Order: sequence, then structure tokens, then C-alpha cells
Amino acid sequence: MGQDKVEQHRRYVAISYVFMFLALFTIVFAAFAYVLARKVAIVDDAEVWIHAHALWIMRNVLLFIIMAFFAALWFIPLFFFAWDSALWVTALTVAGVVFSAIAWLFLLNAWLKGIAKYFKNKAVF
Repeated sequence: MGQDKVEQHRRYVAISYVFMFLALFTIVFAAFAYVLARKVAIVDDAEVWIHAHALWIMRNVLLFIIMAFFAALWFIPLFFFAWDSALWVTALTVAGVVFSAIAWLFLLNAWLKGIAKYFKNKAVF
């Protein structure tokens, strides 16, 4: 494999890590991180450690999106103003905040582990 392909794969993974970090602020960037990592993951002749990083990004972004949607379900009663004074709506809102924090911390931890291994040129798994 040519050196230009290796550099392109490294660039895709690096940009994907940037988008993974930006996904901490809005979930739209998670889709961009997933797509860029998938470009590297489907290539057969990529270096093993780059391939591991691409799979790591895809796995963690997908888990983050699932956890974020699960956390968003707990905020549904807030859309109904008549229920806003009920205690169970407040309890669901608190549960939604807790699940959102868990999802956010999960992605932050995955990003820190991945970027640390990426700078060392080692596989993340």
C-alpha cells in the first residue's frame, strides 16, 4: 500500500476524532465522525492500529447515539405544559439529566482513551 493511502487513513481517523469531540456538544457531528471512520474501516489493506481506531470510533459513536436517544425519551413529558407541575414530570426530567450525563461522560471517556492511543500509534482495543 502506498504511503499516500496511509496518510489519508490517518487523516480520516484524526478528523473523525475531532468530530467525535465536537459530538460532545451536538449530536450532528457524531454522524460525521461515524462516516469518516467507516471509510477507513471498510478498507481491507489499512494498517491494523488505524483499522482498530476506526472501529473504536464507529462503536463508541453508535453507542453514544443510542444512549442520547434513550436519554431524550425521558424529556418527552416536558413538552406538555399542563403536566409541568406534576412531581413525576420533575422526576423524569431528573432521570433524563442523569442519563444525558452518563452518555456525555461515556463519549468523553472513549474520546480520551482513543486519542491517547492514537498519539502513541497503538491500537485502542
